[in-house]
This record gives sequence, structure tokens and C-alpha cells, in this order.
Amino acid sequence: MIRKFLEATGEYALFLKMVFRKPEKWKIFWKQLIIESDKLILSSILLVGVISLFIGGVLVIQTASNLENPIIDKMYIGYMVRESLILEFCSTMVALILAGKMGSNIASEIGSMRITEQIDAMEMMGVNSAGFLVLPKVVATTLLSPLLMLLSLALGLLGGWIVVEATHIIPPPSYITGITAFYNGFYIFYSCFKMSLFCFLISSISAFNGYYAKGGSLGVGRSSTKSIVITSILILFADLVVTQLMLY
Repeated sequence: MIRKFLEATGEYALFLKMVFRKPEKWKIFWKQLIIESDKLILSSILLVGVISLFIGGVLVIQTASNLENPIIDKMYIGYMVRESLILEFCSTMVALILAGKMGSNIASEIGSMRITEQIDAMEMMGVNSAGFLVLPKVVATTLLSPLLMLLSLALGLLGGWIVVEATHIIPPPSYITGITAFYNGFYIFYSCFKMSLFCFLISSISAFNGYYAKGGSLGVGRSSTKSIVITSILILFADLVVTQLMLY
């Protein structure tokens, strides 16, 4: 098992070496970058937005139900909701959701091209298939994913405010005061950094599994499933390591 892990790690490193070669035609690269940004990032806005709205509302209800002590100021409910969204949900939880959406998309797309021998045809023509197919996906997801994190944060806070206004579970001014109190800008940078790292893992590992898919159409399905499982585990592990290094 250790031998397989080391072999897979070595193959992944060599794969990244092929991916990050200088593009042969920058015009084509920028065109593909725009296409991949729309396909992978912009298409995820609705999913991330809906989930964030509901999670923000749920966090307000759960936090308020656990802070019923009259001594504790109600503003701390808004503060705790904001910190929960910034530190964990808007980066880690959203990345786990995107691992299923983006990861399966990338793995199945590249895996299908491998199975149908389109990648082999590109290599016969002298094209760096890994760089042409994968580099725009990796760059788009790594650079633009923090925007999804910021959108998730804004909509999560909005969802909490909607619940507060609709139910008056706490006074609305207390919620507004809470989400603006004790603001630490470093936490935003920390969450954006985690989001970029997680989406790099999602795009590169999913592309790696799709690129080396084999076994026909069933192999494409296996590569997609394998990508989701591996990236989910690595996201959680990376979350632990980054948090220890940046916040401790």
C-alpha cells in the first residue's frame, strides 16, 4: 500500500511538471482560461449561493438556541456566526461541495478524452496535452475560487439577517453589531488562501485521475469517484495543516 502511494505521488509530481510547462500559444491559453472560468467557477455560483443562504440562517438559529443566557449579549450570536462562516464553512465546506461538482466534471471530461484516444491524437501531433487541457482549469480554479469564498460569506451573512428579520430570534441591530464587531482582516486572507489551495487540489488531482483513466466508460466513472474521495480527504488534511501553521 505504501509502495502504491509513493508511486502515485511520483506520477502526480511528473504530471504537474507536464502541466506547468510554458504554453505554446498564449492566445489559445487565455481563450481556454476564460472558457474554464465560466464552466468551473461561474457555473458554481448558484449552488454555492443557495447553500450559503440556508447555512447562514441555520447557524443563527443554532447559535441563538445555545446562547439563551440573559447575561450574554445577543450581539455575540452575530459575531459567532460570522467567525464560523469565515474560518470554516466558506472555505472548507464549500470546497468539499465543489470537490463533488468540479472534481467529477474535470475527471469525467478528461477521462472521456483519454478513453476515446483524443489525448493520444494530440500527443501524436506534438501537443502538450496535459498543459493544453489541464493548465487552464488549474489556473482558473486556483485564482478565481476566493471570489466564491467571498460570495459565500456575503450570502451566509445575508441568510442569517433574513432569518433574524423574519423571526426576531434576536434583535436585528444586535445581529448587525455582532457581524461587524472585532473584525480581523487576516481571517479573510486565511480563508481565501485555503480556498485557493483546496481548489488547486481539486482541479489537479481530478485532472490527474482523468488523464490516466483506463478501462472504458467504467474507468471514467471510477476515476471520477476516486477523485472525489481523494480530494475530500486531502482537503480535510490540508485544512488541519494550514490552520496549525497560520493561526496557532
